[in-house]
Amino acid sequence: MSTPTSEKRAKKGRWAKRLLTLAFFILVAVLLFMLVRNLDWQEVKHALQSYRVTTLALGGLIALLSYAVFSSYDLVGRHYTEHTLRARQILPLAFVCYAFNLNLGAWVGGVALRFRLYSKLGLDVPTITRILTFGWITNWLGYLLVAGTVFALGFPDLPGTFKIGAGGLRLIGVLLVALAMLYLLACRFAKRRTWTVRKHEITLPSFKLAALQASLGVTNWCLMAALIYLLLPDKGGYPSILATLLISSIAGVITHIPAGLGVLETVFITLQHDQYSKGTLLAALIGYRALYFLMPLAIACVVYLVLERRNRSTKAHHRDQTT
Repeated sequence: MSTPTSEKRAKKGRWAKRLLTLAFFILVAVLLFMLVRNLDWQEVKHALQSYRVTTLALGGLIALLSYAVFSSYDLVGRHYTEHTLRARQILPLAFVCYAFNLNLGAWVGGVALRFRLYSKLGLDVPTITRILTFGWITNWLGYLLVAGTVFALGFPDLPGTFKIGAGGLRLIGVLLVALAMLYLLACRFAKRRTWTVRKHEITLPSFKLAALQASLGVTNWCLMAALIYLLLPDKGGYPSILATLLISSIAGVITHIPAGLGVLETVFITLQHDQYSKGTLLAALIGYRALYFLMPLAIACVVYLVLERRNRSTKAHHRDQTT
Protein backbone atom coordinates (compact mmCIF):
# COMPACT_ATOMS: atom_id res chain seq x y z
CA MET A 1 0.00 0.00 0.00
CA SER A 2 1.45 3.35 -1.02
CA THR A 3 1.91 6.08 1.57
CA PRO A 4 1.45 9.85 1.08
CA THR A 5 5.23 10.22 1.35
CA SER A 6 5.95 7.65 -1.38
CA GLU A 7 3.29 9.17 -3.65
CA LYS A 8 4.85 12.61 -3.13
CA ARG A 9 8.29 11.27 -4.03
CA ALA A 10 6.92 9.55 -7.11
CA LYS A 11 5.23 12.80 -8.19
CA LYS A 12 8.50 14.73 -7.72
CA GLY A 13 10.33 12.07 -9.72
CA ARG A 14 7.85 12.39 -12.60
CA TRP A 15 8.21 16.17 -12.62
CA ALA A 16 12.00 15.91 -12.51
CA LYS A 17 11.93 13.54 -15.47
CA ARG A 18 9.66 15.91 -17.41
CA LEU A 19 11.93 18.86 -16.69
CA LEU A 20 15.01 16.91 -17.81
CA THR A 21 13.22 15.89 -21.00
CA LEU A 22 12.22 19.50 -21.66
CA ALA A 23 15.79 20.67 -21.00
CA PHE A 24 17.11 18.03 -23.42
CA PHE A 25 14.76 19.14 -26.20
CA ILE A 26 15.67 22.79 -25.62
CA LEU A 27 19.39 21.93 -25.75
CA VAL A 28 18.97 20.03 -29.02
CA ALA A 29 16.95 22.89 -30.53
CA VAL A 30 19.57 25.45 -29.51
CA LEU A 31 22.44 23.38 -30.91
CA LEU A 32 20.58 22.83 -34.17
CA PHE A 33 19.91 26.56 -34.45
CA MET A 34 23.57 27.39 -33.82
CA LEU A 35 24.67 24.83 -36.41
CA VAL A 36 22.30 26.18 -39.06
CA ARG A 37 23.13 29.81 -38.27
CA ASN A 38 26.89 29.23 -38.60
CA LEU A 39 26.59 27.78 -42.08
CA ASP A 40 26.83 29.87 -45.23
CA TRP A 41 24.01 28.33 -47.24
CA GLN A 42 24.97 30.21 -50.39
CA GLU A 43 28.39 28.54 -50.26
CA VAL A 44 26.77 25.14 -49.73
CA LYS A 45 24.46 25.72 -52.72
CA HIS A 46 27.32 26.94 -54.93
CA ALA A 47 29.56 24.00 -53.95
CA LEU A 48 26.87 21.42 -54.69
CA GLN A 49 26.00 23.03 -58.03
CA SER A 50 29.63 22.68 -59.12
CA TYR A 51 29.31 18.86 -59.15
CA ARG A 52 27.51 16.63 -61.60
CA VAL A 53 24.34 14.95 -60.39
CA THR A 54 25.93 11.53 -60.79
CA THR A 55 28.83 12.56 -58.53
CA LEU A 56 26.46 13.80 -55.84
CA ALA A 57 24.36 10.64 -56.16
CA LEU A 58 27.44 8.45 -55.74
CA GLY A 59 28.52 10.60 -52.81
CA GLY A 60 25.11 10.20 -51.20
CA LEU A 61 25.40 6.44 -51.65
CA ILE A 62 28.82 6.40 -49.96
CA ALA A 63 27.41 8.44 -47.06
CA LEU A 64 24.47 6.03 -46.80
CA LEU A 65 26.82 3.03 -46.70
CA SER A 66 28.94 4.71 -44.03
CA TYR A 67 25.92 5.36 -41.82
CA ALA A 68 24.76 1.77 -42.36
CA VAL A 69 28.15 0.61 -41.05
CA PHE A 70 27.93 3.14 -38.20
CA SER A 71 24.49 1.85 -37.22
CA SER A 72 25.68 -1.76 -37.34
CA TYR A 73 27.97 -1.00 -34.37
CA ASP A 74 24.86 -1.08 -32.17
CA LEU A 75 23.54 -4.14 -33.98
CA VAL A 76 26.73 -6.06 -33.23
CA GLY A 77 26.52 -4.61 -29.70
CA ARG A 78 23.31 -6.61 -29.30
CA HIS A 79 25.32 -9.82 -29.52
CA TYR A 80 27.85 -8.42 -27.06
CA THR A 81 25.24 -7.41 -24.45
CA GLU A 82 22.76 -10.19 -25.34
CA HIS A 83 19.71 -7.94 -25.16
CA THR A 84 16.64 -8.89 -27.19
CA LEU A 85 15.74 -5.78 -29.18
CA ARG A 86 15.13 -6.39 -32.87
CA ALA A 87 17.22 -5.04 -35.72
CA ARG A 88 14.32 -2.86 -36.91
CA GLN A 89 14.35 -1.18 -33.49
CA ILE A 90 18.13 -0.81 -33.26
CA LEU A 91 19.13 0.44 -36.72
CA PRO A 92 16.96 3.59 -36.94
CA LEU A 93 17.82 4.45 -33.34
CA ALA A 94 21.55 4.07 -33.99
CA PHE A 95 21.32 6.09 -37.21
CA VAL A 96 19.67 8.99 -35.36
CA CYS A 97 22.24 8.88 -32.56
CA TYR A 98 25.24 8.88 -34.89
CA ALA A 99 23.83 11.68 -37.07
CA PHE A 100 23.24 13.84 -33.98
CA ASN A 101 26.60 12.79 -32.56
CA LEU A 102 28.55 13.95 -35.61
CA ASN A 103 26.69 17.26 -35.89
CA LEU A 104 25.96 18.26 -32.30
CA GLY A 105 28.62 16.48 -30.28
CA ALA A 106 29.08 13.17 -28.49
CA TRP A 107 27.32 14.18 -25.26
CA VAL A 108 24.08 14.96 -27.10
CA GLY A 109 23.92 12.27 -29.77
CA GLY A 110 26.30 9.64 -28.48
CA VAL A 111 25.24 9.66 -24.83
CA ALA A 112 22.08 11.57 -23.92
CA LEU A 113 20.01 10.64 -26.97
CA ARG A 114 21.11 7.01 -26.90
CA PHE A 115 20.23 6.64 -23.21
CA ARG A 116 16.84 8.27 -23.79
CA LEU A 117 15.84 6.14 -26.77
CA TYR A 118 17.18 2.83 -25.48
CA SER A 119 15.60 3.33 -22.06
CA LYS A 120 12.27 3.93 -23.81
CA LEU A 121 12.69 0.48 -25.35
CA GLY A 122 13.22 -1.09 -21.93
CA LEU A 123 17.01 -1.42 -21.65
CA ASP A 124 18.62 -0.66 -18.29
CA VAL A 125 21.51 1.74 -17.73
CA PRO A 126 24.31 -0.91 -17.49
CA THR A 127 23.24 -2.47 -20.80
CA ILE A 128 23.06 0.91 -22.56
CA THR A 129 26.47 1.81 -21.15
CA ARG A 130 27.94 -1.41 -22.55
CA ILE A 131 26.40 -0.74 -25.99
CA LEU A 132 27.83 2.78 -25.93
CA THR A 133 31.27 1.53 -24.89
CA PHE A 134 31.25 -1.23 -27.50
CA GLY A 135 30.45 1.25 -30.27
CA TRP A 136 33.10 3.68 -29.04
CA ILE A 137 35.75 0.94 -29.03
CA THR A 138 34.66 -0.24 -32.49
CA ASN A 139 35.08 3.24 -33.94
CA TRP A 140 38.48 3.92 -32.40
CA LEU A 141 39.80 0.41 -32.98
CA GLY A 142 39.18 1.03 -36.67
CA TYR A 143 40.88 4.40 -36.33
CA LEU A 144 43.98 2.86 -34.73
CA LEU A 145 44.32 0.30 -37.50
CA VAL A 146 43.72 2.67 -40.42
CA ALA A 147 45.65 5.64 -39.03
CA GLY A 148 48.47 3.43 -37.86
CA THR A 149 48.83 1.85 -41.28
CA VAL A 150 48.76 5.05 -43.36
CA PHE A 151 51.00 6.95 -40.92
CA ALA A 152 53.52 4.10 -40.88
CA LEU A 153 53.54 4.17 -44.69
CA GLY A 154 54.44 7.87 -44.61
CA PHE A 155 51.09 9.51 -45.39
CA PRO A 156 50.41 12.38 -45.51
CA ASP A 157 53.45 14.42 -46.57
CA LEU A 158 53.95 16.82 -43.67
CA PRO A 159 55.14 20.39 -44.27
CA GLY A 160 58.68 21.09 -43.10
CA THR A 161 57.34 23.34 -40.33
CA PHE A 162 55.82 20.36 -38.51
CA LYS A 163 58.10 19.50 -35.60
CA ILE A 164 57.01 15.86 -35.49
CA GLY A 165 58.54 15.11 -38.91
CA ALA A 166 58.00 12.13 -41.20
CA GLY A 167 59.96 9.79 -38.91
CA GLY A 168 57.91 10.77 -35.89
CA LEU A 169 54.66 10.22 -37.79
CA ARG A 170 55.80 6.74 -38.87
CA LEU A 171 56.63 5.88 -35.26
CA ILE A 172 53.20 7.04 -34.13
CA GLY A 173 51.69 4.85 -36.84
CA VAL A 174 53.53 1.78 -35.58
CA LEU A 175 52.42 2.50 -32.00
CA LEU A 176 48.79 2.89 -33.07
CA VAL A 177 48.79 -0.46 -34.87
CA ALA A 178 50.47 -2.05 -31.82
CA LEU A 179 47.70 -0.74 -29.55
CA ALA A 180 45.03 -2.17 -31.83
CA MET A 181 46.79 -5.53 -32.01
CA LEU A 182 47.13 -5.57 -28.22
CA TYR A 183 43.34 -5.29 -27.90
CA LEU A 184 42.77 -8.05 -30.45
CA LEU A 185 45.31 -10.33 -28.77
CA ALA A 186 43.70 -9.69 -25.38
CA CYS A 187 40.31 -10.69 -26.81
CA ARG A 188 41.87 -13.88 -28.20
CA PHE A 189 44.12 -15.04 -25.39
CA ALA A 190 43.17 -13.31 -22.11
CA LYS A 191 42.11 -15.80 -19.44
CA ARG A 192 40.40 -13.20 -17.30
CA ARG A 193 37.53 -11.75 -19.32
CA THR A 194 35.64 -9.53 -16.87
CA TRP A 195 36.56 -6.65 -14.55
CA THR A 196 34.40 -4.52 -12.28
CA VAL A 197 34.98 -0.74 -12.33
CA ARG A 198 32.73 1.38 -10.09
CA LYS A 199 30.09 -1.36 -9.98
CA HIS A 200 30.08 -1.65 -13.79
CA GLU A 201 31.29 -4.86 -15.41
CA ILE A 202 33.74 -4.61 -18.30
CA THR A 203 33.90 -7.79 -20.36
CA LEU A 204 36.21 -8.50 -23.26
CA PRO A 205 34.31 -9.64 -26.34
CA SER A 206 35.19 -12.87 -28.09
CA PHE A 207 37.94 -12.70 -30.70
CA LYS A 208 35.30 -13.17 -33.41
CA LEU A 209 33.40 -10.11 -32.20
CA ALA A 210 36.63 -8.12 -31.83
CA ALA A 211 37.63 -8.97 -35.40
CA LEU A 212 34.19 -7.84 -36.55
CA GLN A 213 34.68 -4.61 -34.61
CA ALA A 214 37.98 -4.02 -36.40
CA SER A 215 36.45 -4.74 -39.81
CA LEU A 216 33.51 -2.39 -39.27
CA GLY A 217 35.66 0.40 -37.86
CA VAL A 218 38.20 0.19 -40.70
CA THR A 219 35.44 0.11 -43.33
CA ASN A 220 33.70 3.16 -41.94
CA TRP A 221 36.81 5.36 -41.81
CA CYS A 222 37.71 4.31 -45.36
CA LEU A 223 34.21 5.19 -46.59
CA MET A 224 34.37 8.64 -45.01
CA ALA A 225 37.63 9.38 -46.79
CA ALA A 226 36.27 7.91 -50.05
CA LEU A 227 33.54 10.55 -50.08
CA ILE A 228 36.06 13.41 -49.83
CA TYR A 229 38.29 11.73 -52.42
CA LEU A 230 35.31 11.51 -54.78
CA LEU A 231 34.71 15.26 -54.50
CA LEU A 232 38.34 16.20 -55.18
CA PRO A 233 40.34 16.00 -58.43
CA ASP A 234 42.61 12.94 -58.45
CA LYS A 235 45.89 14.61 -57.52
CA GLY A 236 46.82 13.86 -53.92
CA GLY A 237 45.82 10.20 -53.99
CA TYR A 238 43.41 8.34 -51.71
CA PRO A 239 45.94 7.36 -48.96
CA SER A 240 46.92 11.01 -48.49
CA ILE A 241 43.27 12.13 -48.28
CA LEU A 242 42.54 9.34 -45.82
CA ALA A 243 45.50 10.27 -43.61
CA THR A 244 44.52 13.95 -43.66
CA LEU A 245 40.96 13.11 -42.64
CA LEU A 246 42.26 10.99 -39.76
CA ILE A 247 44.45 13.83 -38.49
CA SER A 248 41.57 16.32 -38.77
CA SER A 249 39.30 13.96 -36.83
CA ILE A 250 41.68 13.87 -33.88
CA ALA A 251 42.02 17.66 -34.06
CA GLY A 252 38.21 17.92 -33.97
CA VAL A 253 38.02 15.70 -30.89
CA ILE A 254 40.70 17.74 -29.11
CA THR A 255 38.98 21.07 -29.84
CA HIS A 256 35.51 19.74 -28.86
CA ILE A 257 33.87 21.63 -31.74
CA PRO A 258 30.63 19.93 -32.93
CA ALA A 259 31.01 18.63 -36.50
CA GLY A 260 34.61 19.92 -36.42
CA LEU A 261 33.49 23.21 -37.99
CA GLY A 262 36.60 24.99 -39.23
CA VAL A 263 38.97 22.29 -37.99
CA LEU A 264 38.49 19.96 -40.96
CA GLU A 265 39.05 22.80 -43.41
CA THR A 266 42.15 24.11 -41.62
CA VAL A 267 43.85 20.70 -41.52
CA PHE A 268 43.10 19.95 -45.18
CA ILE A 269 44.30 23.35 -46.37
CA THR A 270 47.48 22.97 -44.29
CA LEU A 271 48.34 19.45 -45.43
CA GLN A 272 46.98 19.45 -48.99
CA HIS A 273 47.81 22.95 -50.20
CA ASP A 274 50.58 21.62 -52.46
CA GLN A 275 48.10 19.42 -54.32
CA TYR A 276 44.93 21.50 -54.39
CA SER A 277 43.98 25.16 -54.39
CA LYS A 278 42.18 26.56 -51.37
CA GLY A 279 38.99 27.04 -53.41
CA THR A 280 39.02 23.43 -54.64
CA LEU A 281 39.49 22.11 -51.10
CA LEU A 282 36.78 24.30 -49.62
CA ALA A 283 34.28 23.34 -52.33
CA ALA A 284 34.94 19.63 -51.75
CA LEU A 285 34.73 19.93 -47.97
CA ILE A 286 31.49 21.94 -48.14
CA GLY A 287 30.08 19.22 -50.38
CA TYR A 288 31.32 16.61 -47.91
CA ARG A 289 29.60 18.41 -45.04
CA ALA A 290 26.36 18.67 -46.99
CA LEU A 291 26.33 14.97 -47.94
CA TYR A 292 27.79 13.46 -44.79
CA PHE A 293 26.58 15.80 -42.04
CA LEU A 294 23.60 17.92 -43.10
CA MET A 295 21.67 15.46 -45.25
CA PRO A 296 21.80 12.64 -42.64
CA LEU A 297 20.94 15.13 -39.88
CA ALA A 298 17.83 16.29 -41.74
CA ILE A 299 16.74 12.67 -42.21
CA ALA A 300 17.61 11.85 -38.58
CA CYS A 301 15.40 14.68 -37.28
CA VAL A 302 12.41 13.15 -39.07
CA VAL A 303 13.28 9.61 -37.94
CA TYR A 304 13.70 10.84 -34.37
CA LEU A 305 10.21 12.37 -34.35
CA VAL A 306 8.84 9.07 -35.67
CA LEU A 307 10.64 7.13 -32.92
CA GLU A 308 9.33 9.48 -30.22
CA ARG A 309 5.79 9.18 -31.57
CA ARG A 310 6.09 5.40 -31.76
CA ASN A 311 7.35 5.26 -28.18
CA ARG A 312 4.44 7.36 -26.96
CA SER A 313 1.96 5.18 -28.86
CA THR A 314 3.48 2.00 -27.39
CA LYS A 315 3.42 3.48 -23.90
CA ALA A 316 -0.22 4.51 -24.29
CA HIS A 317 -1.11 1.04 -25.58
CA HIS A 318 0.50 -0.64 -22.57
CA ARG A 319 -1.26 1.78 -20.23
CA ASP A 320 -4.63 0.97 -21.81
CA GLN A 321 -3.98 -2.75 -21.42
CA THR A 322 -3.21 -2.41 -17.71
CA THR A 323 -6.32 -0.33 -16.94
